[in-house]
Amino acid sequence: MTSLVVGSIAIDSVQTPFGRADDALGGTAVYFSTAASILTDVQLVGVVGADFPDHGTAMLRDRGVDLAGLQRRDGKTFRWSGEYDYDMNVAHTLDTQLNVFETFHPLIPEHYRDADFVFLGNIDPVLQLEVLKQVRRPRLTALDTMNFWIDGHRDSLTRVIERVDALLINEGEIRQFTGQHNVLAAARKIQQLGPRIVVVKRGEYGSILFADDDVFLAPAFPTYEVRDTTGAGDSFAGGFIGYLDRAGSTALNDLRAAVVHGTVMASFTVEDFSVNGLLRATTGSLAERHRSLAGMTRIDLPIAATPSGLVREGV
Repeated sequence: MTSLVVGSIAIDSVQTPFGRADDALGGTAVYFSTAASILTDVQLVGVVGADFPDHGTAMLRDRGVDLAGLQRRDGKTFRWSGEYDYDMNVAHTLDTQLNVFETFHPLIPEHYRDADFVFLGNIDPVLQLEVLKQVRRPRLTALDTMNFWIDGHRDSLTRVIERVDALLINEGEIRQFTGQHNVLAAARKIQQLGPRIVVVKRGEYGSILFADDDVFLAPAFPTYEVRDTTGAGDSFAGGFIGYLDRAGSTALNDLRAAVVHGTVMASFTVEDFSVNGLLRATTGSLAERHRSLAGMTRIDLPIAATPSGLVREGV
């Protein structure tokens, strides 16, 4: 089984109340690949400039990520600079330099085109459509997006959403796209466009999975140290898709387990800057946090118990 990711590769500079990182590895494709490679084989498509550090490609290669789809161009790599205050759910962009990413067009290598799971990272919807035209018969295609594309490229974004199996989107964005304040109503509206799976990411409050008529809520994994939330959503996607690929299934129970794996994967990301937290994660530590989260959320009610207390039988 293999997972294909198409997305940005960046050099980030980030300031939070808990520290600073300059010229750090970032971008959707990097976070997704670092996370998913713990669970499955990953094929990456993206673009970097001549300034992209050798240790970045070495790290991905050491994790078994296939870099045949990595384009190298003269010029500079996409760069992003941002800061967070104590509300770590909101990043404040200070500077964005698209550089070689501005003219990027995804070219899918021949041996990538049979990938089982395809994740379309947060890039121009026109480019996402280009990818869908190049892959053959994936078992699942998933899409991420952002408010910029919702505002300025709604028609092309809608065309992509109509063609994928799953949409991963945050709470504010799904409300913005659908015009529905109620998240359940918003998810239903997305499903009517085509995707049977909608995952609403809610930052520190967890996520909600909508799969056909099923609804599943997962809290965020509680961590004592949150230093940088950059890439948490992309790491979630890597855990989510990586688990489904490893399981070889998109059945309901596996979708639920995939959401929990995504949640746990993101918990490693936020504990440090860049991908440093993810690099400390292993299949064993993922399983341990998975079990811990299950224990934290398990509720065993006595027979005939209700929130208001025990009731008489037959009532």
